[in-house]
Amino acid sequence: MNKIMECVPNFSEGRDKEKIEKIVECFRGKNNVKLLDYSKDEDHNRLVVTVVGEPEELRNSVIEAIGKAVELIDMNQHSGQHPRMGAVDVVPFIPIKNVSMEEAVILSKEVAQAVAERHNLPVFLYEKSASAPYRENLANIRKGEFEGMAEKIKKDEWKPDFGPAERHATAGTVAIGARMPLVAYNVNLGTDNVEIANAIAKKVRFIGGGLRFCKAMGVALEERGITQVSMNLTDYTKTAIYRAHELVRIEANRYGVPVVGAEIVGLVPMEALVDTAAYYLGLENFSMNQVLEAKLME
Repeated sequence: MNKIMECVPNFSEGRDKEKIEKIVECFRGKNNVKLLDYSKDEDHNRLVVTVVGEPEELRNSVIEAIGKAVELIDMNQHSGQHPRMGAVDVVPFIPIKNVSMEEAVILSKEVAQAVAERHNLPVFLYEKSASAPYRENLANIRKGEFEGMAEKIKKDEWKPDFGPAERHATAGTVAIGARMPLVAYNVNLGTDNVEIANAIAKKVRFIGGGLRFCKAMGVALEERGITQVSMNLTDYTKTAIYRAHELVRIEANRYGVPVVGAEIVGLVPMEALVDTAAYYLGLENFSMNQVLEAKLME
């Protein structure tokens, strides 16, 4: 049976179409690798790619794409709403079919070692691949971002797992690891006051006493004149999309701010959408077994 692994690399480029296409091209036309989706965001100045494939071929394509990003992206010239610490900010591997989390961890370490050796790029292992508990959370590693990493990386506790203990001059640093699927879900607010979005994000995310499997931050969408609560739901089976959406709405009511839209970045498991649809439609005893496409894939 074929083994299928997913990878969702995040690159710090969401505006230059030529650079974006050169990075994405690394995933096209490869045997046993399929580019499923890529989305760019100019406000975040970020590219999110979703690709699946057999582990070995996927590994090679990811290494190639990281090399291309190191070549094309100069973090000294980068600005955007999304926190970032490198040209390739984070590279998660997710087991999908006939592969274990252990295999995803092994693959992540192989990629980490390869890009450190080839590009002199400092690499931190995170999530299931982390070398220490305090390195599991990406936010802890990324704190200080590209600018602050020049000094942070020299501290003993933040020595990279692979590569030199010195920030790459133009490409910064990267986090590579293995994790379970997550849902990148953003809720748009009818206000241009980013402090309100930040305040709501603090209430919604787990570290602020909110939802257990939710990471959140406030973002200004300046071109649209609105703001956003940008969330990562790290276990959608326990923190559902509808629950995150409604909690943002409840907190927004405190400021008299309406929810004016929402978006999903990248791909999302069908089960996450079915669960949310069942909630809003008030469906009783509804399950994935009643979804036509799910039955066809059995």
